[in-house]
Amino acid sequence: MLKIYKKLILIFMNFMIVLSCFSQENNESTDAFLRFQQASSIDKRFEIFFDNDNRYIYNSAFKWLDKVSEYLTVAENAKDAVQIYQYKTILSQIQIDLGDYKKGALIAEKLYKDSKKLDMPVRKQLLRIMDEAYGELRLFEKQLEVRTEMKKNGDRVILYDIYSNLGLHRQAMMDYIIEAESKIDENDLYANAEHNNNLGTYLRRDGSIYTAKKKLDTALTYIDAYLNDTSRNLTAKQFRDAVFLKGAIQGNLGKCDIALGNYESAIPLLEAGVSSSKEYDKGKYSGKVIDMWTDLANSHLQLGNPFVAKSYLDSISATSRITNIVDFNYLLAEYYLRVDEADSASHHYKEYIRFKDSVNDNSTKKELLGLLVSFDLENQKATIQKQRQDIEKTKAQILQRDRKINYSIYALAFLLIGLGAVAFAYFKSVKNKRLIEDQNKIIEASLVEKDSLLKEIHHRVKNNLQMVSSLLSMQTKNTRSKEAIEALEEGKSRVKAMALIHQKLYQNEGLSVIEMQGYVESLVNSIQSVYKKGGHDVNINIDAEGAELDIDRAIPIGLILNELVSNSFKYAFPNKESGQIYINIRMNGEEGFFEYQDNGKGLPDDLEERSNNSMGVKLIQRLVNQLRSNLNIDNSVEGARFWFNFK
Repeated sequence: MLKIYKKLILIFMNFMIVLSCFSQENNESTDAFLRFQQASSIDKRFEIFFDNDNRYIYNSAFKWLDKVSEYLTVAENAKDAVQIYQYKTILSQIQIDLGDYKKGALIAEKLYKDSKKLDMPVRKQLLRIMDEAYGELRLFEKQLEVRTEMKKNGDRVILYDIYSNLGLHRQAMMDYIIEAESKIDENDLYANAEHNNNLGTYLRRDGSIYTAKKKLDTALTYIDAYLNDTSRNLTAKQFRDAVFLKGAIQGNLGKCDIALGNYESAIPLLEAGVSSSKEYDKGKYSGKVIDMWTDLANSHLQLGNPFVAKSYLDSISATSRITNIVDFNYLLAEYYLRVDEADSASHHYKEYIRFKDSVNDNSTKKELLGLLVSFDLENQKATIQKQRQDIEKTKAQILQRDRKINYSIYALAFLLIGLGAVAFAYFKSVKNKRLIEDQNKIIEASLVEKDSLLKEIHHRVKNNLQMVSSLLSMQTKNTRSKEAIEALEEGKSRVKAMALIHQKLYQNEGLSVIEMQGYVESLVNSIQSVYKKGGHDVNINIDAEGAELDIDRAIPIGLILNELVSNSFKYAFPNKESGQIYINIRMNGEEGFFEYQDNGKGLPDDLEERSNNSMGVKLIQRLVNQLRSNLNIDNSVEGARFWFNFK
């Protein structure tokens, strides 16, 4: 009985907390609209509108639109220029919130042309409105012009979102990391959740799906910890923002699952994202919801649920503003193909082709024609199959009468045979089980012995390589030539890189593969410890989680990294200044990708000529060739970038 009372008290307390949050939210939202009407000046109304992000939760954007239009009419009749400009600025933001980006941008543009007549707060707000509208309309050139004006007005300007919109997701992520990471408090759970979600978004758009999922899982852990921390007294806005962020993270995870073909697991994640976005953007046009509806429609089509998919497509159509007209028409076409409505399918395929980017027009037409041909073939196959089934059904009805008499006899015979077979199989399985157990014991003992021998081999190879390294160190002490000393040091570094691999092999449980994240970290720490003595302060980011390589591929990769990291310390940061190095190793089945980038002074113009006389560059080229690949060098970015694919 006491336990029941405790449970009831706990449920009541949770209910009161949730009720308190919603009550507070209701008061905030209602007060915003009421205070807007009761404000004594236009400046106060302007401030109330733009300072309340949750203004549409209980008072829709259309209700605000009617009220602001009413005030604007009064201002126009009174010919009050200040009020007219400020009410029109509010109207432009409402149009943006309703999804009419062109109209919102047009109003803001006209107002900003008279910017000399406007106060600075109004000018800054107009720039923010135009920036948002141009981004949604993909008018990036105009967006850059707006950002330039914002910078002139003293606002902080970022560019990584534009990089991402242009498809340069890796560059966007690098800029974002530089901009954001140093400002994030490790104890701020919400900020860390938001940061990891942003990183996961850039990685997903760049195609690094597995790495993106790891970042998004980390983000989900942070936001759950934030929401479940009872020591925090969250305001209604903080609670709502956290729920919205969690939904955005879940939506991103759903998109990752779609990219991996995991449509069933993607659906609940996307639905959670839709739910939180609709609640957060209530009364406001939400492109995020429509984007996730599109993904849900695609998932259900892939899983063979065309009518469920159609319900999502109808919801998108009902908004009257479709964010991705290309995908929308493609999914409608595929739906109509699946429900045998060829005319509608053909119409939407034509719309899909019409909106498709000109670069992909030819491939798209081939794909759509292929789908239509496939549709006709499937129809013919279905007709033939049905005819065959009808014939077989008729034959079965004729033969059924003759077979009924024999069924009972056959059944009895099969039963006796089955019982005998089961008894025989049982005794045979007992005998086989004992035999297999004996063989397994022999095999396990043999494997343990082989593993011990293999560990001993790797241990001895590592010791021998360390002895070679020690001999090189002794030779270095007895050598006065600077060039000879550098050559011996380089040789010693390469020997250490190979010795480290054998050390990792005999220390790991699995003797056949090397976990590259730990190996690269150990190798980099070994190199970095040498150059830190010389005053270098270089931050090295390593992304090799989950990558495992056998010794034949790990040794070349280790030697290549040894050369590149050493060269970065020696040449990319010659004045011992601080810098950044990014190392990425990822595997997709048997295929791998290697990327190395620093933000140093870059490669010399005569790199090709120097390569002929540089042992390090020659060694890298040969090691890449050993991996049956070609080395790519990019000097157009800040610093230097090396990458190649390998098998």
